[in-house]
Amino acid sequence: MCMKRYLAVTFAGLLLAGCDYVAHGPMQHETRSIPLEKAEVTRVDLKMGAGELTVMGGSSNLLDATFDYNVAAWKPTVNYRSTGARGDLEISQPEGGGRLGGHNQWDLRLNESALMDVSAKLGAGEAKMNLGDLNLRSVEMNIGVGEVTVDLRGRTPARSYDVRINGGVGQANVHLPRDVAIDATAQGGLGEVLVQGLEKRGDRWVNAAKLDAPVTIRVDVKGGIGEIRLVAD
Repeated sequence: MCMKRYLAVTFAGLLLAGCDYVAHGPMQHETRSIPLEKAEVTRVDLKMGAGELTVMGGSSNLLDATFDYNVAAWKPTVNYRSTGARGDLEISQPEGGGRLGGHNQWDLRLNESALMDVSAKLGAGEAKMNLGDLNLRSVEMNIGVGEVTVDLRGRTPARSYDVRINGGVGQANVHLPRDVAIDATAQGGLGEVLVQGLEKRGDRWVNAAKLDAPVTIRVDVKGGIGEIRLVAD
């Protein structure tokens, strides 16, 4: 095992060793829907301490969500408020950060026409963020321990937008579309950065065939301990 992988495993073990194990009860299943309003832009703020998260488009509402969990303290809170031009949707896991021993799964479907800033703060677990069909203005992710896949492929975006990903311990996979301009930076911490389908120009990675495209996805990925995969396909 190479030194980088050894350090990644060691750090992950130390972090997880400090987590509390909690007694779990019967499985709870909840659904929530938030109607679509006329906000010009909506900030979607996701905070999950431990579990499995899936995000995608496909909702005629602003949000259609299902939650399955078997630790009472992990009952999610869903809050939405609107000031007319701006909407704020927050989904969070109270008192759940870093605890182990239970099941916690969120499946979130968002509206594909509403303009969104998507922000996610993830603790331990796995996240699949299929965001390519959403109407994005920005994406920001902070990753704890685990594996995260951010898929930006889908419909051709109507506008340029920024993506910022801060890696933790584990693997981050970022899939980018090939039919728009890409301007990416990727820096590993103690891990590796693997880039496919992009051409390196100085300290940046670009989609050379689409430099003059009207839409640009600007990506900034900073790794922690683990592997970053940046793929245009």
